[in-house]
Amino acid sequence: MAPSANWLPRLDGQTVMVTGAGRGIGRACAIALARTGAQVIAVSRTPADLESLAAATNGTVSVWAEDVTRDSFYGRLESLSRLDVLVNNAGMNRPLPVETVDIPTLDAMLELNIRAVYRTSQSAARVMLSAGLGGSIIHMSSQMGHVGAAKRTVYCMTKHAVEGLTKALAVELAPRGIRVNSVAPTFIETDMTRPMFANPEFRRSVLENIPMGRIGQPEDVVGAVVFLASSASAMITGDSLRVDGGWTAR
Repeated sequence: MAPSANWLPRLDGQTVMVTGAGRGIGRACAIALARTGAQVIAVSRTPADLESLAAATNGTVSVWAEDVTRDSFYGRLESLSRLDVLVNNAGMNRPLPVETVDIPTLDAMLELNIRAVYRTSQSAARVMLSAGLGGSIIHMSSQMGHVGAAKRTVYCMTKHAVEGLTKALAVELAPRGIRVNSVAPTFIETDMTRPMFANPEFRRSVLENIPMGRIGQPEDVVGAVVFLASSASAMITGDSLRVDGGWTAR
């Protein structure tokens, strides 16, 4: 269940960008952030997903059909006069045994999960620093940024990199009023992961590793993101908020 609009902190007048907002966690975050009164810019490569999102939010969310790995996107982002919050959510995973990981897969994941995350953060920071209003950058990491897992060597590597970037950016930008944190979910049931959960063995193995005993939903991640976007987390930076049902507590 999505957080109640009465619970959500208010972000009235703030400009918020969510990348990878067409589906899954990104879409849920864009919808929730719109409920806080923020002016939300939702970014996705897929126009149909953006049209659906705009309809679901009665046109209150602005949509950008952009590829976050392209220079044109960074230029457009840096043309903003104000950006208060970035939810750096776009990412990908292709689970494969290490011996079968091909170079195109490796390069695609490095480009989207690390390079694009860095460049999007860099462009967002430029806007925030220019506006002089501070801000909050939230990276969508993963529990796999804290542990290892079979068939996820590339994914774990990229998410560990995101956690390192989070800490370094937080230290550098804190004196200038910008907070940087990550949210690290466990396996969340989305369009991307649903086929994996159709495998009873995989589903059982996931549930056995989550002490809370259930599969996460996109809405489970929303509260952490809105909290880190808001002044309720004003003294929190360089941290990773794990939404993992206890997976990494073992």
